[in-house]
Amino acid sequence: MKPIVRVPLFAALAAALLAGCERAPKQEDVEAAAQAAAEVADPAPPVTGREAPQFQFSDDDIGIALVPAPGFTLRHDFTRDYLSGGEWKTFAAPDVRGEPLVALVLDGSDRITAAELRIGTSSDRQAVATCLDAPEGATTEDPDEVRIDGQPFLHFRADDAAMSHYLSVDAYRHVRNARCIAIDLLITGTRPEVYDPPATPPFDNTTARARLQEALAAVRVTR
Repeated sequence: MKPIVRVPLFAALAAALLAGCERAPKQEDVEAAAQAAAEVADPAPPVTGREAPQFQFSDDDIGIALVPAPGFTLRHDFTRDYLSGGEWKTFAAPDVRGEPLVALVLDGSDRITAAELRIGTSSDRQAVATCLDAPEGATTEDPDEVRIDGQPFLHFRADDAAMSHYLSVDAYRHVRNARCIAIDLLITGTRPEVYDPPATPPFDNTTARARLQEALAAVRVTR
């Protein structure tokens, strides 16, 4: 790479003024020469591609990251006392190993109503082979394809209930780098009418589902 030659401003101006001695210099020529001299004296930084986003979570080996999602709290476990348990994905087979990566818990979530986005992964051969299979509890007749950060994920919805507890999940599945990537948007809790007096949930399910879709937009696929 050639070294940057710093040309004094007056020299650049002089060159422009002397160019074409048979005519008087035009004002735009003078201004262009001044701009060129300024750029040489203080060159702009090189352009190396898109500015790297500020991630609040990033796993370079797996290739998943999260940009900040206002109104959500970042957690690194799935151990909250919900109907879904702490498996690496909802409806995971008990003999298939996986890894919980990260969760975004909607602020205000409590034992009455809770909402969170979970991302889990597995390199287990069976998990990869069955990654795109919808579970028995799926209520979506035909799973559809959804793009997350430009990558195709299979989407289905599933529900579960036990006694006064319930679970609703929008699940997104993707096979990448010999791994099953599972993103689950969960709404879970206890029916408020079983309390005396009836409990007040922190948010309704419609609001929770809309906020979880906002959190889904924070997902980045980095490799």
